[in-house]
Amino acid sequence: MSDEKQQLEAIRDSFEKEFDRFSDALKDGFRGMKLSAAEKLAKELGEFRVKHTGKKSPISGAMKLIGRVAPEQRADFGKTVQSVRARIEGRIAETEDSLKSYIRSAKTKREAVDVTLPGRRVRSGHLHPMTLLRHKIEDIFVSMGYAIEDDREIETDHYNFDALNIPVGHPARESKDTFYTTGGFALRSQTSTVQIRAMERRGAPIKIIAPGRVFRRDTPDQTHTPVFHQIEGLCVDTDITMAHLKGTVSEWLRRMYGEETKTRFRPGYFPFTEPSAEFDFSCFKCSGTGEFEEAKCGTCRGSGWIELGGCGMVHPNVLEGCGIDHKVYSGFAFGFGLERMAALMYSLDDIRLMFENDVRFLRQFY
Repeated sequence: MSDEKQQLEAIRDSFEKEFDRFSDALKDGFRGMKLSAAEKLAKELGEFRVKHTGKKSPISGAMKLIGRVAPEQRADFGKTVQSVRARIEGRIAETEDSLKSYIRSAKTKREAVDVTLPGRRVRSGHLHPMTLLRHKIEDIFVSMGYAIEDDREIETDHYNFDALNIPVGHPARESKDTFYTTGGFALRSQTSTVQIRAMERRGAPIKIIAPGRVFRRDTPDQTHTPVFHQIEGLCVDTDITMAHLKGTVSEWLRRMYGEETKTRFRPGYFPFTEPSAEFDFSCFKCSGTGEFEEAKCGTCRGSGWIELGGCGMVHPNVLEGCGIDHKVYSGFAFGFGLERMAALMYSLDDIRLMFENDVRFLRQFY
């Protein structure tokens, strides 16, 4: 046997040996094979075809041997090479056709829809509980003549502190309380920055509320997160007094929780207001009695009052810094955290629930 024929038989034997893995699957009709496995096998079969029938395959190399065979044997050897090549290509094509047919059938079966089965209700999306609460508060203030303002969340030291009469050295300006970025910028730590920009842009008189996200270096726990929401209000006009502040806050809370809601103001301190106060409202759960269902009220912890936020008359330095004459105009400002109010309204013991996107929690607000 010539070397050329031996080489040709080696090519055929090598093909048959490597093809066994595809041949065995073909004999079983690919039964029990997962669709992903069948698709992977089809990819491997394509690579196998290139290896055994491509330009650099052994059988293509054998075609070049025809010219080396003796003239009297050349015709027979050429037929043998063509026969081996046809067998290789035929076996691969047969397997490819069967495999493609199986993949099509498997996909059809997977994607088939049984129209006799009962339909499944498609759940529609809805607003997040925080958004629902914010919209309710905004609607109340808009009906009272307030405009809604928003602005950037990354601010300079001037707007975040200086313009709010917060002096250098104040604890709030330290990096342990405020998120600083490069270039002297910081993530706003209160939405009061929106009030400053609004007064600079619009002047006085002005009546706005500023809802938005704020950022502080708080360790996440049941009552704190480093990112939370505030709503702050501002009213600047001639002859504005503390009585207007008390009337505005009281009217808003009555519209939120009912006509019987009471408010109280306690002395406080904030650099940007003078005088300053903190405001509470009577517990909506126990109606201010401190008891609910013959037990101590868990919402107000038996006190009958719920602490909500801070307020006061806008400091003259803040007005003057925005180009507003404090001898002509005066104003009040107030602010509160939206998460705290939402936790109270929805009886939540952990405000982190509102940020975790747990569908089981969110479905309660459909």
